[in-house]
Amino acid sequence: MSDVLPFFRAWAAHPLRIASVVPSGKALGQLITSEVSAGVGPVLELGPGTGVFTQALVQRGIPNSGLVLVEYTPQFAQVLLRRYPGADVLCMDAARLRHMPWRHDQQARAVISGLPLLSMPPGKVLAILRGALSRLRADGSFYQFTYGLRCPTHEQVLDRVGLVSQSIGWVFNNFPPAQVFRLTRR
Repeated sequence: MSDVLPFFRAWAAHPLRIASVVPSGKALGQLITSEVSAGVGPVLELGPGTGVFTQALVQRGIPNSGLVLVEYTPQFAQVLLRRYPGADVLCMDAARLRHMPWRHDQQARAVISGLPLLSMPPGKVLAILRGALSRLRADGSFYQFTYGLRCPTHEQVLDRVGLVSQSIGWVFNNFPPAQVFRLTRR
């Protein structure tokens, strides 16, 4: 509950950059990370905010040193640095991910995204997906949630990067209710 007021303030200052007026709930964190388990390779998280999904990853056995957290908002990046010492916290626009040095010796095995893709122009979404895919193993998956009925990435964008989407479920006890999609290479 301590993250609600700072999250609301960040949303009020930049409503198109923050996905919701409150942080995602624990149930959504459990669903979006449900197919990720401890293993080889880091996990890349885009738009972790205050770390609800990050905490779910840690509870699944991902060590802090196996987390690459890309957060645009400096206040949230500071929270993540404090909460997840040893994690690689990058305060940057996720659309630049393809052009930054990758400090890990292995590709990511999963990408967890809390980014508000529906409020972004298709070109930016394309840059984010291309950057994430450049860091993701061939057999890895990209997980994205939405408050809508369909995948938040338009079919034309998915086609351009060679991805297919599949819903892995809904979380109705989240505010607002949310659906999680798994994006994989064709």
